[in-house]
Formats: sequence, C-alpha cells, structure tokens
Amino acid sequence: MSKTASIGLLPSPTLFGRLMASIDRLLIASSRVAVRNGDLPPFGL
Repeated sequence: MSKTASIGLLPSPTLFGRLMASIDRLLIASSRVAVRNGDLPPFGL
C-alpha cells in the first residue's frame, strides 16, 4: 500500500478561463503573422 498521495491541481475549465485562453491564442497568432511579415508585433492590448 502506497504511503504517498497525489492531488490533481488542474484548474476547472471555467467560461472566463476559456475566454482568456481564446484571446491569448488570437494574440499569439497575430504576433506570429507580424513576425513572418517582418514587422514588430504589437505589445500589450
């Protein structure tokens, strides 16, 4: 019998978390396009 325990610390997928992840993916994709075109990506929102 194991004497150790593990706790899953993954956050629950809330609506706010999914919204922030979607915004993050959009900003990363926009930055990648800007770099590919030879421009500096916009910083911040």
